[in-house]
Amino acid sequence: MSHVALGGDHSGGVDVNYLAFVVGLFIVVLMVISVLFILVLPRRPTGLQRLSVFVNRVVRLLFVALSRLAKSYEGKDAILAPTAPVALLAQLLLWAAVLVAGFALMLVPTTHSIVDGLIQALTSLFTVGTIHVGGRANVAIDIAAGATWVVIVALQIAYLPSLYSSFSRREGLVTMLESRSGSPAWGPELLMRHQLVGIVDTLPDLYENWEAWAAEVTESHTTYPVLLYFRSPEPWLSWMIGLLAVLDAGAMQLALAPASAPSQARLCLRMGFTLYNRIGASQGWSIDPDPDPAGPIDLSFEEFASAVEQLRSTGFAMERTAEEAWPHFVGWRINYENTAYRMADRFTAPPAPWSGTRRHLRAGTVEPHRPPHRAPGGKTQPSRIGPEVVIAPRPRRGR
Repeated sequence: MSHVALGGDHSGGVDVNYLAFVVGLFIVVLMVISVLFILVLPRRPTGLQRLSVFVNRVVRLLFVALSRLAKSYEGKDAILAPTAPVALLAQLLLWAAVLVAGFALMLVPTTHSIVDGLIQALTSLFTVGTIHVGGRANVAIDIAAGATWVVIVALQIAYLPSLYSSFSRREGLVTMLESRSGSPAWGPELLMRHQLVGIVDTLPDLYENWEAWAAEVTESHTTYPVLLYFRSPEPWLSWMIGLLAVLDAGAMQLALAPASAPSQARLCLRMGFTLYNRIGASQGWSIDPDPDPAGPIDLSFEEFASAVEQLRSTGFAMERTAEEAWPHFVGWRINYENTAYRMADRFTAPPAPWSGTRRHLRAGTVEPHRPPHRAPGGKTQPSRIGPEVVIAPRPRRGR
């Protein structure tokens, strides 16, 4: 087996070996800077740093393709759950491959062979230079390759606790929302439950907590985009759907009862659609920062009016009719609806009401399950624990 050798240019031109060294050094330096920006500097990925965003998308597409094998939403969620860990591993392997290529080019002046350079760079990266093939050994580059990889792995290990800490803080409030809004979460259901159990006075605190939560998630998920691929531990819980439910509840309360609605609802809405827009922008989507308040939205007036009627049946205090409140509700929802729907579809969130369609699901929306009201001495039928959803099989083609 013959190796590909590179000889110098003896005609007075640029030596190809040393040109390869310069190119390899450029690749290594660029990759090290990119890794440092991704793992150490907390900023939205730009330029070469967006390579990690590309890796995340490729891994997501692979898992989405695999999830087509599942017939239920729970099955799809189970298949999609490892997306984030695999994306982190794929990112690490990509860095290793680029560094091996870069150091291999740097070794060409010593090995005079691309193949020998690749073998020596590979062994140096993972064994700190125990093997030398083809030509003289270049101890300096061997040690540099091994040390660079050790530092990157150490940074990656230190990076993981930050990710899981952000994930844990994100999911805490989402889990608490299950008892307040159902599973999957829905804005009108949130208001109805608070009215039915007489805790409407706690809504200001809820909006305030979600405003602070949205600010933290905005910072963490634009800085570390891989967090977007970490799914909630329970299939029917989702931070995207939870936030959408809270924003819809605030928008409905402000539209239906502007005088009695808490001011915290306005602040929560503002921070909520800021979160959606900034994360959408970090994904490279075109975001309208100031949409027309009178513009069209996907949610229909009939859907809104039906929810208002359900809310009215619980005794929720209203100052406007559905027709009067509709323009005000639209004025709020147009700020976040498009991006919220797009995110829910992109990351295959639970098909909750008022959350748009899902290209990768064959079932329609699922209403949150409300537990029956139980009283001492009364008898109620046992209820199911979670939403009952079975994605119907596709109809068979006739012969």
